[in-house]
Amino acid sequence: MIICQCMNITDDDIHAAIDWMRASDADTIISPGKIYHALGKAADCGGCMPLFLDTMRANDNLKVPNLAGNAGEAPSLKVRKGQGS
Repeated sequence: MIICQCMNITDDDIHAAIDWMRASDADTIISPGKIYHALGKAADCGGCMPLFLDTMRANDNLKVPNLAGNAGEAPSLKVRKGQGS
């Protein structure tokens, strides 16, 4: 299915790019910009972005690596002094 008409990007292109990036670097953060770059293209009008993001989210390899090292636990984030409540 065509996801981006401006750049002629299909859902298969997006999935292939995600799979390739994850295989190349298991710890990488995958973004739409990185997918466009991997495909040798650039975003144009942005009208496809909602469908583009939905297609990305449907890929099991998109998941962010577990930064905490403990399955099921989110990493604790420290608030800088003077910030936050």
